[in-house]
Formats: sequence, C-alpha cells, structure tokens
Amino acid sequence: MRIVRFAIRGKPKYGIVEGDIIRSLRGSPFTGFAGPGSSRKLDGSSYQLAEVRLLPPCLPSKIVGLGLNYRSHAKETKLSVPAVPLIFLKPSTAVIGPGDEIVLPRFSRRVDYEGELGVVIGKKTKNVLKDEARDYVLGYTCVNDVSERHAQREDGQWTRAKGFDTFAPIGPWIETEVEPDNLKIETYLNKELRQSTYTADLIFGVYDLISFISGVMTLLPGDIISTGTPSGIGPMNPGDVVEVTIDKIGTLRNFVVGQK
Repeated sequence: MRIVRFAIRGKPKYGIVEGDIIRSLRGSPFTGFAGPGSSRKLDGSSYQLAEVRLLPPCLPSKIVGLGLNYRSHAKETKLSVPAVPLIFLKPSTAVIGPGDEIVLPRFSRRVDYEGELGVVIGKKTKNVLKDEARDYVLGYTCVNDVSERHAQREDGQWTRAKGFDTFAPIGPWIETEVEPDNLKIETYLNKELRQSTYTADLIFGVYDLISFISGVMTLLPGDIISTGTPSGIGPMNPGDVVEVTIDKIGTLRNFVVGQK
C-alpha cells in the first residue's frame, strides 16, 4: 500500500495510490495506527495523480540521520566502521516534497546529494526491543540527506551542514508493504547513475536502528529515520536534477537552484 500526502485545491490530504488514482483517506494514517496492515478508512473521494500536487508524505517532528552506515561508504571515506550507530538530527524545517527545489545557500561551496532509505515511524516509540521494532513502522520512503561539506568540516559536527531549509527532500510516498533488508537503492544526477547498492550493505539494519534510537529519544508518529548513504556521494549545482530511486518504493525527484 502506498500512502501519499497531497494538495487538492490548496487543501492537504492523505490518500492511497492505486495506479494513477489517489483514493482519499479520512484523517491521518497515523491516527489509531496498530502496526503493519492496520485498516485505514477512505472518505469516498478519488483524484487523478496528475491533477494533484504531491507533498512530503509525512510531517516529521525530527529526522534522525545516520552517519557512515554502509560498508561501501566507510570504505569510500577511509573511515573506520563505527561500533554503535552514529546518529544526528535534521530539523523539520528542512523537509521538502517530491518536485520541490533544493536551494543552495549563498555561501555554499560544495553541496552533496545522499540517497537514503527512510523509515517512517507509525506510533510513539520508546525503548523498543529489536524483535518488536517492526510493529512501530508505518512504512518506507526515499530521502535525500543533502549536506554542505565545507560547513561539515568547519564545524566539526553536522547540524549546520545538514540542517539548511530544503536539505531534507522526502517522498514520493510511504510504501507499507515492503521488507527493508535487501532493497536496491540508486541515485541519479541529471540521469547519470551515481550511487547504486542494496540495503543488505547496511552496517546497522532498520530494526537495530529503531531499537537503538528509541533507547535515546522518543520517536513520534511521522518521524523519519534516514538510514545512511552508500558510496558515490558527490556535488550538486544549480540546474541539476537529482533522483533517488528505491526498489519497490519509487523515485524522489528534486531540482537544484541557487539562493536568490
């Protein structure tokens, strides 16, 4: 099931994507969430996918990012594999949706794409065991963890480098019926393949991450865990188009512009 958030005549709604049709939901998919496969009520309205504007598929209070969580990326950066998940936060104000513009800050010298699998939390999550973690997942989406590299090096930590407005594209929807263990993830820059691997290369898997992170902070409905990027990171420039494609989920496409 693909859950989408969209705007029709300026009004945001949630819906279920079935081919080229969106069937509108009554309320939010996070209300009364009871785990994978839980029922969600339609309101009887339907729309053509082409006639609506797709929005970020959820409104996270925070995005928990992962640094150095693919073996290939650790090798690429010549850094040691971390003993525990290396987590950081991206603010909710960084979130944009499919088709939206990534705005490069005026001072920026190198802004990179980072294609990632996003885990969408379905209900309040605290101190969850790995074996229980699946019950707290609504589904999965594509994320681009946009990063300004010079700020990252200058600061010695990642809040500024990864926290600019528009630096967290998410979408195009939430896929609820997929297993996260061996999904193919690819990133294209202007139709040229730049990143390609499988989530089987993750150092810390999805359910390990949910357990670890929920032992640190409470995850709320709609929060996203962005699970880390594989090798092949590189810069974006104004005029570029970046696409993150994940098998069985879809493609997140965004346009890169300079700050006006």
